[in-house]
Amino acid sequence: MGFIDSHILSFMTFLPLLGAGVILCVPKGKDETIKWIAALASFLPLLLSVRLWFTYDRTLAGVNVASQFQFVEHYSWIPSINVEYFVGADGISMPMLLLTALLSFLAVIGSWGIDKKIRGYMALFLLLETGMMGTFISLDFFLFYVFWEVMLLPMYFLIGVWGGPRKEYAAIKFFLYTLAGSILMLIVLLALYFNTTNPETGAHTFNLLHYMSQNTHNAWLKGFDVRILLFLGLFIGFAIKVPLFPFHTWLPDAHVEAPTAISVILAGVLLKMGTYGLMRISFPVFPDVTVYFALPMAILGVINIIYGALCAMAQSDLKKLVAYSSVSHMGFCLLGMAALTPLGMVGASMQMFSHGMITAMLFFLVGVVYDRAHHRQIDGFGGLGVVVPVYTAFIGFAFFASLGLPGLSGFIAEQMVFLGSFQVFRTLVIIGAVGIIFVAAFHLWALQRVFLGPLNPKYTSLEEINAREIFCLAPLAVLVTIVGVWPMPVLNLMNASLVRLVDLVKAVI
Repeated sequence: MGFIDSHILSFMTFLPLLGAGVILCVPKGKDETIKWIAALASFLPLLLSVRLWFTYDRTLAGVNVASQFQFVEHYSWIPSINVEYFVGADGISMPMLLLTALLSFLAVIGSWGIDKKIRGYMALFLLLETGMMGTFISLDFFLFYVFWEVMLLPMYFLIGVWGGPRKEYAAIKFFLYTLAGSILMLIVLLALYFNTTNPETGAHTFNLLHYMSQNTHNAWLKGFDVRILLFLGLFIGFAIKVPLFPFHTWLPDAHVEAPTAISVILAGVLLKMGTYGLMRISFPVFPDVTVYFALPMAILGVINIIYGALCAMAQSDLKKLVAYSSVSHMGFCLLGMAALTPLGMVGASMQMFSHGMITAMLFFLVGVVYDRAHHRQIDGFGGLGVVVPVYTAFIGFAFFASLGLPGLSGFIAEQMVFLGSFQVFRTLVIIGAVGIIFVAAFHLWALQRVFLGPLNPKYTSLEEINAREIFCLAPLAVLVTIVGVWPMPVLNLMNASLVRLVDLVKAVI
């Protein structure tokens, strides 16, 4: 293994940070140079992610076995408190790494239209990418928490400085919700650290794999009441990020006010960090409590599906409609995870990956029409299909993918969730399936109001989608189609790890 391969995860994580540092050194007035540096700094991790895809061994499970993680780097970082730089990849993190690398690059290209404070924007965006990558590779809880917090500040400023008319309100609301979740996570982190020991040294540890071995827990941590409280602390922290009902209210505001590319990253990657955290930390560290709360989690998932869809139907703002559709779609993830079946868990992970691509397309497309019309009111359009047929084809495709049309990735993911959950939560799955009708309703309603019917005279000369915008959309459309028709390469990527995760959780029954 060469030098790059042995440190590939670190390169993917810190190359954007290096790019941010270079951008800060570029002389004032060199905006085009800054844009190209940002594009290169996000393109290199994408290239490395392709390398990751081809060299990843799909037979190794990872999860709780250190020797089965791949591309591992393990160094002492803060020896006095046993903090380690411990990173690696398995089937839980791999799809998210690939998704993050792709969406980050496309979001940088999609941000080239920004002309205000471009240096600060691109530097903060690349810092955000470092935080996202680091979160998905961390196997040390302290390291995970650091990267998790690194994401908070860039996103706050990206919304608060480059956002819409109510940007300050949206940024502060996002910050407060996320901070509340982070505080709960910090409390759990400290509780685990002081009540868990490294079996080799006997010292306190932040190693997540040690936490998963229940033998390392002391008597206090083995108390079921204590474990319930710690699980709930982590769950709420991650639920805010997903976001699950009733912690979801920050999301529509953040989406509506955020710049287009930031909405893409927010929906495409950041929401997935909540469900990823549950898979990576909550479920394997507290398997007994996971089984105990399986039914309430499934109920929450179904509430998300139905409530998100109904809220989307009530929206007049196209971007808010897409935001609430994300709330609905993330409910499928929780339902599949709560079933604790291999098929349900793989379906949940596939939904994370698929929804990341589809919702990125939708936010890019909403941004395109907003750039031209300077509003997003559904009732303010009409008949645009005649004026911008290429744009209409793209958004029609994205809407059909989002509502779960067979042959596209959304269908595969949702059907796997339903099939994997049906034997466990039959009634809930039937209710959730009814929610698909509402999902289809608001997508088709929006499509009809905006693109069909009589043409609004104000938009007879609306500009068609341009080459840069197609460049951001075409790769996602191709991938959504390929995964919808031939999902096995992605399923094989995650299958071994998620089967191991289910076995680990169910071993306590």
